[in-house]
Amino acid sequence: QVRLEESGGGSVQAGGSLKLSCVASGSTDNNYCMAWLRQSPGKERVEVASVSSEGRSYVTHSLKNRVTISRDHAKNTLEMQINNLNPEDAGIYYCAASGPYGLCSPSSYMNWGRGTQVTVSS
Repeated sequence: QVRLEESGGGSVQAGGSLKLSCVASGSTDNNYCMAWLRQSPGKERVEVASVSSEGRSYVTHSLKNRVTISRDHAKNTLEMQINNLNPEDAGIYYCAASGPYGLCSPSSYMNWGRGTQVTVSS
């Protein structure tokens, strides 16, 4: 069982930046994928970024070139820096983790944080 807690959300003007953090606890290994997913009002939850247990990262097209994502396996943390935010980036960002040896895929995420809200004003 992995427990996740997000932080770093808030309100920012368009063009600003935020750094989101996720801390995982309750796991004795790091053989799982960690990911960020966004839930925008009235829209389906979508994956925006992930880092596999091997350190392989994925960033959705809309955030490419604006995101720096890093995972610290020793500290069980996942961080995502988002630059040049725009209103389309707004929503609740959830940290998620797969089960052991799970794939980096939305269908594999078994553990979820409660989310951290990002608001972008123009």
